This record gives sequence, C-alpha cells and structure tokens, in this order.
Amino acid sequence: MLREMCKSKIHGATVTETNLEYNGSITIDKSLLTAVDILHYERVQVLNINNGTRVETYVIEGEQDSGVICLNGAAARWAQPGDRVIIIAYCLINNNDAIGWKPKIILVDAKNKLLQNLPT
Repeated sequence: MLREMCKSKIHGATVTETNLEYNGSITIDKSLLTAVDILHYERVQVLNINNGTRVETYVIEGEQDSGVICLNGAAARWAQPGDRVIIIAYCLINNNDAIGWKPKIILVDAKNKLLQNLPT
C-alpha cells in the first residue's frame, strides 16, 4: 500500500503578484523551492490563509532570492497581492516508510525570506 504524505511545505508566504494573462501555474522563488525540495513543474496545493480557499497548480521556478510568489492564469483570480498562503507538495510513500516520514517545512517572513526550518 502507498500513502500520500506531505513532502514539502512553505508556510506563511505572501503573494507578491498575480498575472491573469499567463497560461497557468505559480511562480516561486528558487531559494524557497530548494529549501523544501520542490521542483520546476511539480504539482502543489496552495492554501489561501486570507480567504480559506485552496487551488492546485504546478510550479514555475522564479528568480533566486527574489521573494516572488506569483499566481498565474486562472489561479490569479483566486488571490490578491498581500494574501498569505501555504504551499504544499505531496508524495507517495510505501506504508512501512510512511510511519517515520518527516517532511521538509519552512517558515518565511513577510518578504518571503526563509526564517527557519520547522522541526517535524
């Protein structure tokens, strides 16, 4: 049996911009992606802390240390700059390995700079 587990989480990021005309995805600062092991084109779930909604999309790697969190395409209607979000990626893990599984979780500041790796 496989279990779907939280693999990576960026907690408390701030949406910096939206781009309705782009063809879809979320652009995320490369330094944040590296910190939690999320890849370009990986599927993520984005939870909007301000309005309680969730959206799934895929990641586009943004410029390193830019602080960018940009919702693109249809997802751009789902949030506004300044909204706080949680970004989660999941993975499938064998049941035996899932018992001791530990995801990579980071907390960021208002400018989307890494504050700390959270213990799991």
